[in-house]
Amino acid sequence: MLSALGAKAQDFTIGLSNGWVGSEWRTQMIEEAEEAAKKWADKGVNVEVVVQSANVDVPGQIAHVRNFINQGVDAIIINPNSPTAFDPVFAQAKEAGILVISTDAEVSSPDAIYVGIDQTAWGAAGAKWLAEALGGKGEVVAINGVAGHPANEMRVAGYRSVFKDYPDIKVVNEVNADWDQAKGQQAMQNILATYPNINGVWVQDGMAAGAWRSIMDAGKTDQIAATGEIRKDFIDLWVENNLNSGASVNPPGVMASALNVAVLMLQGKELKEPATAGQYGNAMYLPIPFIDSENVKQVHAELEGKPGYYSYTSSLSIEEAEALFK
Repeated sequence: MLSALGAKAQDFTIGLSNGWVGSEWRTQMIEEAEEAAKKWADKGVNVEVVVQSANVDVPGQIAHVRNFINQGVDAIIINPNSPTAFDPVFAQAKEAGILVISTDAEVSSPDAIYVGIDQTAWGAAGAKWLAEALGGKGEVVAINGVAGHPANEMRVAGYRSVFKDYPDIKVVNEVNADWDQAKGQQAMQNILATYPNINGVWVQDGMAAGAWRSIMDAGKTDQIAATGEIRKDFIDLWVENNLNSGASVNPPGVMASALNVAVLMLQGKELKEPATAGQYGNAMYLPIPFIDSENVKQVHAELEGKPGYYSYTSSLSIEEAEALFK
């Protein structure tokens, strides 16, 4: 097994752990990481990825990590189901000389770094757009993802941090719909029956298309401003119906970005700026694109020909990742 500290060989094995497969976004995330690994061949580097992707609880995903340790991988990239539960097993990985990078959700372990977007800032960006779209006043509801998931909790903290600065915006209800489009549609239908006078909806990606369909079915398209999402099917809906929407983007390419950073670290290279951001002091944040009425048509054109479930994406190329290192 190669040491994560100063490895010089040009053959690396990287384990990818995805503890939830409930959305096409996760599938695209894995596929983009696999494609990123193949591109290293042009640099004379052979990167083999081993994928463990399944609906598992936290102990199940810890088992993923232990399997990777036993297999002797060089690095582990994980989309974690908990921010804190992996500390002991990540310590074991470090002891075995294995580099650990989390993506999509931050982790507290001092033996891992995070490469991905700031999920709190993601939630805040959509909330800021919504608050301004409403002129700083109105009744708002929030449709959240999987309760307890670290990315979800940070996004919720993000929108709450914005709305507290707008005393005339009242969040009248918050519900969870598990990042599932059908559940998002049903949640929105139930909300409209209970709160017929709402002005705004803060909804996470994976559910916005469903929520907007309920808004349209209720004939309230011109009365409600709501955040959106980055999927091709929603972008089509947005443009065709001229929706009053805005969406911060969590690109599926975050795992591909993490993989490119991992390979460079395995080659013994050192970051120009250490990963010290975030609540745990171990994060490297990637840019968060934003889509609104100003650029939605451009994004719509870029996604032409993609399947409906395809998410607008971005990632660090090998060259862009190399620029982060000394």
